[in-house]
Amino acid sequence: MSWLNRVRQSIPFIAKRETPDNLWHKCPACGAMVFTKEYEDNQSVCPKCQHHGRIGPDARFNDLFDNGVHVLLPTPQVREDPLKFRDSKKYADRIKAARAKTGENDALINARGTIEGFKAVIGVQDFAFMGGSMGLGVGAAFVAGIEAAIADRCPYIIFTAAGGARMQEGILSLMQMPRTTVAIAKLREAGLPYIVVMTDPTTGGVTASYAMLGDVQIAEPGALIGFAGQRVIESTIREKLPEGFQRAEYLLEHGMLDMVVHRHDLRRELARLISYLCPGRQAA
Repeated sequence: MSWLNRVRQSIPFIAKRETPDNLWHKCPACGAMVFTKEYEDNQSVCPKCQHHGRIGPDARFNDLFDNGVHVLLPTPQVREDPLKFRDSKKYADRIKAARAKTGENDALINARGTIEGFKAVIGVQDFAFMGGSMGLGVGAAFVAGIEAAIADRCPYIIFTAAGGARMQEGILSLMQMPRTTVAIAKLREAGLPYIVVMTDPTTGGVTASYAMLGDVQIAEPGALIGFAGQRVIESTIREKLPEGFQRAEYLLEHGMLDMVVHRHDLRRELARLISYLCPGRQAA
């Protein structure tokens, strides 16, 4: 045995420490490494650059409702895979995979509760569920949220996050645009406010319908908001678009939004708006 092997064998073996894969979060904006727990405790906002990460319905409801207390609205039952669509895989299989990944039935979830004592119904689109795409399920859930707000005599607040209409449902997905518009008209006839909070990203048919019809239009900082993509627009008009085009701050500057609100301030700002738009309706 050579002296090298004797030295190697005399060194005590130390097992490699196992570290969880999800211990750190890398900010996609500034590249900073942040403890995942610290990141989640900060409402998924980067403490270094204030980049707002995407969050799902559970986190939204817990952050916005008083003490996180809320009641989920039943998910409307709709016909699944009405066109028997298939591309590289069956649409039915894509739905099953999205449900297994998110634990949700579809891309829009509603809940009722109170925000600083004011009753409200909140709908949240989850981009993790097939890009938050709008199909029959999203349209039905939106209408159900409006109806619940009318029944409770309170505002309906929608948090949008979508890549647009769900192509696997074809024309049926596009029909949700007028359907949701009619539901908003009913809410207004009842004298109740409709508040939109656009998050990253809000695009396509969602932007062309209920995302731009709010009595008050809010967006989170840095949110991508638009109909067509920037490259598509540039190739169509054959011009270079301005820096920050389709970002929340640019839209605010050009009059398409009422305000851009940091996620930490959203709860207080929504309560203030409800107090203005629904005076005297604070919960007992």
